[in-house]
Amino acid sequence: MTGRAGPVRAAVVGGAGYIGGELVRLLLGHPRVELATVTSRRLAGRRVSTTHPNLRGLTELTFTAPEDLGRHDVLLLATEHGLAMGAMRGLLDLADTVVDLSADFRLRDPAVFAAYYGGPHAAPDLLAEFVTGLPELHRKRLRDADRISVPGCMATAAILALHPLADAGLLGAGEVTVDGRTGSSGSGSAPSAANVHAERSGALRVFAPTAHRHQAEITQAVGVPARMTATGVEAVRGVQVLCRVPLADGVDEAATRAVYRRYYRDEPFVRVVAARRGTYRLPEPKILAGSNFCDVGFAVDPHGGWALLVAALDNLVKGGAGNAVQCLNVRFGWPERLGLEFPGLHPA
Repeated sequence: MTGRAGPVRAAVVGGAGYIGGELVRLLLGHPRVELATVTSRRLAGRRVSTTHPNLRGLTELTFTAPEDLGRHDVLLLATEHGLAMGAMRGLLDLADTVVDLSADFRLRDPAVFAAYYGGPHAAPDLLAEFVTGLPELHRKRLRDADRISVPGCMATAAILALHPLADAGLLGAGEVTVDGRTGSSGSGSAPSAANVHAERSGALRVFAPTAHRHQAEITQAVGVPARMTATGVEAVRGVQVLCRVPLADGVDEAATRAVYRRYYRDEPFVRVVAARRGTYRLPEPKILAGSNFCDVGFAVDPHGGWALLVAALDNLVKGGAGNAVQCLNVRFGWPERLGLEFPGLHPA
């Protein structure tokens, strides 16, 4: 669609968590968005900057109770998994465009959702109406989409790593395996015994040895069967995935590099990182903190037959809030980098 001239009036629903805070931060700096409302049932009436102290002096907004939300042009939902699907019919009456960052509308098949989330979907008839919020794969559909579901952080990284080879027909027969590593912010801001500093510090905790929920998203998006594990590492932000894949006969390092360059040469937020020298030869999440980049890379076994694909991103930005803002930019015909120019820090 053509670019919208006037500001878009937006609300963040569920703004007290880490993803909600990143949405607020990005939207406050977005030149085409007026952030009008941030909701939280628990913190209604309190300053947003009290919960998100990096925003001190940048906003006078206070949290609004969800029942007082009112109508906006855009709603961005950063609610806990399971809440959006029950409330979605009412929320669709409050905005022309809804962007959901929870897991509730990521899967298209109600049976697959039930298998991975332990129960039936509350609004299965709405699943097919949501477009996956990943511009690199669905940019054309997002230009007219009013219901957008942002994929999970490790799913985003794995999909962007796997998609070029899968789409080009360069993967061999069989499953791919995805080994995901994530920092503590991926568990959200709600306290739990497993995430206190004394338990998390120094630990490499395999919290999903089999059947991680993002596994279903990866299989749905890429079209190849995937098996996924996930490990919590000693970092606050960041996701790195290692994807071990079989290669079709004759696929070597040169063919792999050529495919990645072709698929991502015009993408504003995906960089191919597969260097033969330097400190960061393959994607590293540490240097991506705060940025909307996803770096993807690869290492092809010199004996042939398989490759290791690597992707890294900030789980709260390209893995969440930044990806949502990128989808808004596509939806409203704005430059895709708008409000997302921060390149990350080095050293960090």
